[in-house]
Amino acid sequence: MDRLIKNYDSGDFFDELIDHTGNPRPPAKQLLKYLDSLSADELEKRRLTAEATIQEMGISFTVYTEEGNIDRAWPFDIIPRTIEAKDWAVTEAGLKQRLTALNRFIDDLYHEQHCIKDGIIPEHIIKESKNFRPECVGVSPAYGVWAHICGTDLVRDADGKFYVLEDNLRVPSGVSYMLENRAITKRVLPELFENDDIQPIGSYPSQLFDTLAALSPRKVARPEIVVLTPGIYNSAYFEHAFLAQQMGVELVEGSDLFVGSDDCVYMKTIYGPERVDVIYRRIDDLFIDPEAFNPESVLGVPGLMRAWKAGNVALANAPGAGVADDKVVYAYVPALIRYYLNEEPILPNVKTFLCDRDDEREYVLANLDKLVVKPANESGGYGMLVGPHSTKKEQQTFAELIKANPRNYIAQPTLKLSTAPTLIGKDVLEPRHLDLRPFILQSKDTYVTTGGLTRVAMKKGSLVVNSSQGGGSKDTWIVGTKGD
Repeated sequence: MDRLIKNYDSGDFFDELIDHTGNPRPPAKQLLKYLDSLSADELEKRRLTAEATIQEMGISFTVYTEEGNIDRAWPFDIIPRTIEAKDWAVTEAGLKQRLTALNRFIDDLYHEQHCIKDGIIPEHIIKESKNFRPECVGVSPAYGVWAHICGTDLVRDADGKFYVLEDNLRVPSGVSYMLENRAITKRVLPELFENDDIQPIGSYPSQLFDTLAALSPRKVARPEIVVLTPGIYNSAYFEHAFLAQQMGVELVEGSDLFVGSDDCVYMKTIYGPERVDVIYRRIDDLFIDPEAFNPESVLGVPGLMRAWKAGNVALANAPGAGVADDKVVYAYVPALIRYYLNEEPILPNVKTFLCDRDDEREYVLANLDKLVVKPANESGGYGMLVGPHSTKKEQQTFAELIKANPRNYIAQPTLKLSTAPTLIGKDVLEPRHLDLRPFILQSKDTYVTTGGLTRVAMKKGSLVVNSSQGGGSKDTWIVGTKGD
């Protein structure tokens, strides 16, 4: 294996494939041995095959710019990330625990609010939450579940442990790219799937269908499920269409649906109205129903909240689930797990400073050059300050923002994000930082993807993995090894 990794050096960072002695970790041995057997020309051929496959399959994402929306081919690295199956079993248990507690928390907030009365989370945190929906108070979704699809971002620090970086419970995206990454890799490295113990991921669409079907208010053999999209100009439209096609359900826009006088939702078809049982909505709360929320919205369905409250249609994720998709609430999740489940958290949070606490705010303001500062409800890597890579002017700007609205900001240490070998030139591997987004489904049962979407910061030294800001992706392998 000397050719590819002889000069590879991840420095002080935990590397996913290669240990500190320069040798492959157990789940990566077969992969690296095989890659080393390929000539430089053959490896380059495989990389070009991946690029051609992405073009052929039309795998793209949309970047919003001042000049307009730009469709880009999905950035992909052919070197998979490997994780040992026994390590993943612990992570999977931790993710199930976390989502169970989060759903108990959301349900409690819209009912008795015991967690506030018992002092687990301060009342003002919820009162000032942008995503708490008073319109949802008293609603009881099936199984007490509000966040049916969650994408939890995990990172490994220098100690090699997985930490939860954040939870995404509104309209989490990326699972289609996880599935497509596997399809591309099977074309590029087919030999390894014959010999290595790589756990499959292809059951996700059927698991998603079963999760949604279990929510149907009508007990019929095959409920009518639809995926509600904002339309072709949305950055995740590829995923909306992909998941609808994979599940064998209709992809609809708001104008394809209406709420009848019986408070049921119907889909317009050439055969007349057809009742809809479950809507997997990929539209933010404030745009799903102009009667209940933003009257200017043309994306949603008038009366949809009325139909949902009447129990005539299921919405996944439920409106109001985003109250737990708040980086301030995130800091309380370990306490919420202890409170609702009477268990110790399996997966730790990243250490988090809350700027609405006087002592923690003072520490943050004095150490902006060392910390990562994030607003409570932004996503996609926007609106944040990465202290060590920031200017004095940027730090001053964030100091003013924090002082003006301390509730809206948290800060975390700059993590030593783990790395993995990435093909950055012909026959050249270099470490690049990455994270992992597994997807957790919950309704009647709970399911966790085998691995998840690995996002890679393709720029050397960068910690920003988001595709909208230059990040890429690679396949994630959960690999059984001897002794598992």
